[in-house]
Amino acid sequence: MRTRSSLPVRAVRLASLAIIAAPPSVYAGGFSLNEQSASAMGIANAGAAANPENATTVLFNPAGMSQLSGTNISLGAAVLDIDAEAKKDSVSAQRQVPQIPIAPAGNGGDIADPAVLPNFYLTHEVNDSIDVGFGIHAPYGLAADYEDDFAGRFFADKTELTAIAFTPSVAVSNGEGLSMGAGLNIIYAEGRLSKYSDVSGIVYRQALATNGGDQAAAAATAAGVVGSLPADPYSDVEGDDIGVTFRAGFLYELSDHTQFGLSAQSGTEIDLKGDISVSNFPVLGPSGLTTTTLTEKVEVPLAIPESITFGARHRLTEGVTLLAGATYAKWSRFEELDVYSREGENGAVSAATGRSGDDPISHITEQWSNTWQFNVGGIWQATSAWAFKAGYAWDESPVNGNYVTARIPSEDRHWLTLGTQWADGQSGWTVDAAVGTLIFADDAKVNDRQYSHDDPAGEPTTAANYQGTYELSAWSAAVEVSKAF
Repeated sequence: MRTRSSLPVRAVRLASLAIIAAPPSVYAGGFSLNEQSASAMGIANAGAAANPENATTVLFNPAGMSQLSGTNISLGAAVLDIDAEAKKDSVSAQRQVPQIPIAPAGNGGDIADPAVLPNFYLTHEVNDSIDVGFGIHAPYGLAADYEDDFAGRFFADKTELTAIAFTPSVAVSNGEGLSMGAGLNIIYAEGRLSKYSDVSGIVYRQALATNGGDQAAAAATAAGVVGSLPADPYSDVEGDDIGVTFRAGFLYELSDHTQFGLSAQSGTEIDLKGDISVSNFPVLGPSGLTTTTLTEKVEVPLAIPESITFGARHRLTEGVTLLAGATYAKWSRFEELDVYSREGENGAVSAATGRSGDDPISHITEQWSNTWQFNVGGIWQATSAWAFKAGYAWDESPVNGNYVTARIPSEDRHWLTLGTQWADGQSGWTVDAAVGTLIFADDAKVNDRQYSHDDPAGEPTTAANYQGTYELSAWSAAVEVSKAF
């Protein structure tokens, strides 16, 4: 029978397996951003595929460039602030060994900070039938950061995704009301995810084997080893990559009052390449228990969905325009999120955990669903210079209700917006401003568990669990300046 002094040695050697056992979900809750243009935001992006007001049509439907004359520029920025905080009385969490308490066990505070989303668009009329354009915008992104005493810190701490897209485009018109356009989204993305790691499970399983299956003794041993660690190990993954999607669009002018637009974007996969760093990794040496930092080169595949958008614009009267649209996105391609080694079995983290073959260093089950967004809006041209806008959108969350994680809680939402536009017909300058609020259909109910990469939708692999009910709200504001030359 092994002595108590030999058990921590085995536990320390295997502790990194527990470091990667909790799935580090990065992008739960969806990561598309609606705030790309103040002029479109004022009507909740309703009918944007059929409403080329300015150079922002490069993004919404490149075919719309054919209805702009000369050279046009639009530049602006939006501010998005999401409040997401777990209700204190709803929070519960347990380790892989439930007998060992998690302390402290706070609700993590408000996890989201305000974000600024800039944009720039340019179009140029080459001749009567050809237009070209270019855009810079932020199509995807998220950020979340929990306080250090968060009860679910073994599932999530920091989550970040920043993406910027460069969009060259071209449009061709037949001169009889039909236009076609195409463009590329060259996307640079960088991401980060971090969490604290629970070593109780691996210690407990080793103790169970050396104590003849005595569960109480194994739990006591695991509690002693966990309590003797200088600090919980901390896993931090960072990476970046470039990906490309293709966009094609059509615009058809049915009459002077009505037109329709259709825009489709291809999907892709971005492989965020970078490093994983595991700090406070426990090591038992001649001088006793110490900690070290392990690093390894990794990559994180990130799925970008295909989408298709339909839009309609109808001028009801000389002063009133009605708009409507719908977008379908194939988020079901985002089935799981894995962190893979780029060094094979000889990487420091892989070697310490005994990871072998093509198994990922860590795994998170996503199983997202395809989504719809529906939007309607109206524009009232009050005077030759001033217009007022309003819009509403229903935005469906792609997150599978069975796998809502602490990384980014998500629910279906209603988007209400107001906007105004001032235009100087002589100079060609236009200024748009818009505000919006997001009303979530329900509180987001998080039930974070650990699942196997080999059976991603099966039973949880450990007893580890975090639960919390999140109150969600958000507001946004945007301004944009456009000029027609």
